Amino acid sequence: MTSHIARCVGGDRWVVSWLPGRTLSGQQAVTAMTIASAVATGQPPTDSEWAMLDGLALGLGLTAREAVGMVVTENHDLRRPAATTRRDLE
Repeated sequence: MTSHIARCVGGDRWVVSWLPGRTLSGQQAVTAMTIASAVATGQPPTDSEWAMLDGLALGLGLTAREAVGMVVTENHDLRRPAATTRRDLE
């Protein structure tokens, strides 16, 4: 339903494509993907959907509007391996 993904980085630590730089718990990753799926419809949320999104986003330390904005604008492809840097080779 969405182009965003969550990837386990060890233990109960997850990264989500629309939340770059953050490591989440498994439950937070499920919450983040639920938000991304809700936004994937392309339709503006109804008042009741905004309320639901607000409750979910709170678990990520965000407002619904912040979360929706990030889902729409962030485009980090976690399926591709990270680029190797010179530091990685030393």
